[in-house]
Amino acid sequence: MKAEVDSWRTFSRRIQDALELAQLNDESLRAEMETEISAIETDLEKRSFTAMLSGKHDHDSAILAIHAGAGGTDSQDWAAMLERMYLRWIETRGFKADILDITEGEEAGIKSVTIAVEGEYAFGYLRSEKGVHRLVRLSPFDAAHRRHTSFALVEILPQVSMEEAEIDIEPGDIKMDVYRSSGAGGQNVQKNATAVRLTHIPTGIVVTCQNERSQSQNREFAMRILRARLLELKQAEKEEERAVLRGEYTKAEWGSQIRSYVLHPYQMVKDHRTDYETGNAQAVLDGQLDELIDSYLRSTT
Repeated sequence: MKAEVDSWRTFSRRIQDALELAQLNDESLRAEMETEISAIETDLEKRSFTAMLSGKHDHDSAILAIHAGAGGTDSQDWAAMLERMYLRWIETRGFKADILDITEGEEAGIKSVTIAVEGEYAFGYLRSEKGVHRLVRLSPFDAAHRRHTSFALVEILPQVSMEEAEIDIEPGDIKMDVYRSSGAGGQNVQKNATAVRLTHIPTGIVVTCQNERSQSQNREFAMRILRARLLELKQAEKEEERAVLRGEYTKAEWGSQIRSYVLHPYQMVKDHRTDYETGNAQAVLDGQLDELIDSYLRSTT
C-alpha cells in the first residue's frame, strides 16, 4: 500500500511541477513541456487502466487454460493459435509464462494447455478472455480448402494462496496418481514418474501437472490449480443462485462465443460483449490484445 500511495504522490508532484513551469509562459521551455505533458498523459492512461482492476483477485497472478472444442484437427490447431497469441501478449506485458500441462493433438495443434501466468494484475487483465473463442477461416486441413468454423474454450483462474483461497480441502478428499510426463521423445522424456494427477473426490474435478520438474513441485502446482477451480465452482454456484432468483439465468453453452476471429472471406476480430471490432486480425493473433481488453474492462466498470 505504501508503494502504491508513494507512486500516486510522485505522479501528483510531477503534474504540479509541470503546471508551475507552464505558468512561467517561457517559449524556450515549450519543447520540453510538450514532451513532459505527453509522458504524463501516457502515465495517466496506464493508471486509469489499472484503476479498473479493482476486483478481489485482480491483483493476483493467473492460470490460463485453453481447450479445443468440437471440430477435430481444425479446433486443435485453433487452440494452438490461441496459445501462441496469449504467450506473445504475456511476453509484451512483461509477465512470466510457465506451461504446466499440455496435451498435443493427433495431427496438429493441441487438445489442451494449462499455463501459469505470473505477474501483478495478470488475472485482472486476463479475466476479459474467459469464454468461447470462434475462428472462421479456410481450413488448411481440408483437401477441398473449404471454410471451417472452429471453437476453443479459454478458462482464466486466479492463482490464490492457501490463506486466500477460502477453500478447505481435506486430505482424504484427494486421490493422487503419478505417471511419466509425456514428451516428443529424445533426451527430454521423463524417465521418472514426476507428473501428477489430482482427483477431488467430492466434486470429480481432475487436474494434472506434468512440467519438467520434481514430483513435489508438480503436486504443489496441481494443488494451486485445484484450489482455483474449487474457488471458481463456489463463486459460480453463488452467481447461478443469484441469477435464478432474479429470473435471468441462462446456461453458458458452445455457440455463446465471446469473440469471433474471421480470416475469410474478410479479416475481422469482433468482441460480441462490447461490439469492439478491428480489421487487423493478424495483429490480434500476434498478441496485440490491449484494445480488446481495455474495451471489455471499460464496459464492466
